[in-house]
Amino acid sequence: MSFWFNLVKDAFLGMLHLLWFGTNLRFGQRRISNYLNIYVKTNTGNTLSVELNPKWDIKNLKEIVAPKMGMAPEDIKIIFAGKELHNSIIIEECDLGQQSVLHAVKTPLKKFKNHDTSDSIEECTSETSDWNNSGSKPMNETLTDLSLDSSDQQCLSQEEQEENRAHFYIYCSGPCKTVTVGKLRVKCAKCNSGAVTVDRDPQCWSDVLEPNRITVHCENDFCPASSIVLSEEEFEITYAHFYFKCAKHASLGEDDEAIPLPLIRANLRNVPCLACTDIREIVLIFPCEAGHVTCLDCFCDYCTVRLRERQFEFDTDKGYYTVPCPAGCPNSFISEIHHFHLLSAELYETYQRFGTEEYVLRAGGLLCPMPDCGMGIIPPTDEEQAKKDDEQRRRIQCIGGCGYVFCRICLQGYHTGKCELQSSDIFTSASSPRNYLVDPLKAKDAKWDEASKKIIQISTKPCPMCRTPTERDGGCMHMVCMRAGCGYHWCWVCQMQWTRECMANHWFG
Repeated sequence: MSFWFNLVKDAFLGMLHLLWFGTNLRFGQRRISNYLNIYVKTNTGNTLSVELNPKWDIKNLKEIVAPKMGMAPEDIKIIFAGKELHNSIIIEECDLGQQSVLHAVKTPLKKFKNHDTSDSIEECTSETSDWNNSGSKPMNETLTDLSLDSSDQQCLSQEEQEENRAHFYIYCSGPCKTVTVGKLRVKCAKCNSGAVTVDRDPQCWSDVLEPNRITVHCENDFCPASSIVLSEEEFEITYAHFYFKCAKHASLGEDDEAIPLPLIRANLRNVPCLACTDIREIVLIFPCEAGHVTCLDCFCDYCTVRLRERQFEFDTDKGYYTVPCPAGCPNSFISEIHHFHLLSAELYETYQRFGTEEYVLRAGGLLCPMPDCGMGIIPPTDEEQAKKDDEQRRRIQCIGGCGYVFCRICLQGYHTGKCELQSSDIFTSASSPRNYLVDPLKAKDAKWDEASKKIIQISTKPCPMCRTPTERDGGCMHMVCMRAGCGYHWCWVCQMQWTRECMANHWFG
């Protein structure tokens, strides 16, 4: 009888075990997809990996971290984005991403003056949130609703600010490589530790972009400021270093920074675009006194037209190749060139090339005239040029590029004697029909006759003496001009008279 009882009992327990295992498995799958994998750094230099349920509060986090730090939960305070977090704050309210970094530091001892004696009595706080008035939501959460423009806050009610959430916009250089939403972070300017609490929130972009604007209290035991011994009347001032992180990918650590784009903002005032007059949610505000507003589509169209016509301007004060406000406002150049990442990758590459060419030309340099090269060349200094004769001064070689040797004056293949006038075909769209827009960047490659000229220019070089186009179809670099009355011996590489030095260095290439 007992045998059958035990058999039924074992079968029943086995079924319960299977049901319990299946429930845990389903829960485990749900946990893996919903939980946050974050890192907690302590002020002693240790880093803890913790899995958090977004529905937990900060008190739950302290209970997990405290045993690993060998401390009581009430002796720990959690710092994130420049703020100490209250025990009652829910994890998901902090806008944490995967692999975000929190800081857990020991609660400092509080000093209370004893009125009966002159001695100080040190007591530990029982609850960080009860003693410390700085505990609040993290800075990235409280400032996400602002555009760092105090006038925007004044024109909106509290309900409107909650409904119209503004964001910071950044350029993520990797891995996203795009313009996207960013998060504001802060660390100590002396030790680069994120275990800091700001003395006040930033109120404008100057507070964020300019150094030494806002002070912080650094909780890092290894901070140089904390090791300096000063008198009771003196104290070491520690400033904040603000930076931005991309909100689209998991954090790559505290060194993972993005480039802020302060001209891109949420259109909290519903200002129409100066070009299309549409009211868009996200706009770009030009840095002119009037603050002209344009939607991102019109900004891209404006930059594309100016770029294709090579109408970008060079800001001599800051050394940027950029554009001003399309309304013609003075002092309106865009100084942060990463705003141009709003353009396509192809157009941004063209922008970089044109900007580099403009810099080379302004520095007194030259661009290699060989098709498909365009390498920037900075000629020797005046002192070096003074040691050369006129023929040597005119000879320029594209070093680091295609190796083409050409005349500095006429930009044709290197030659002796005076330069001959060359007919130049300059493209202009003035004669084009108004209803037929031509891309000047592509038009130079769309000429039937120019195609053959380009092939000849690439595959031939002129005789340095008589300028007769010469094609090399093999053999050594020793060329002999076959034109009647010339017969000049020259080097295909140097494009100068053939010498024993040419024979030794590159006779056969």
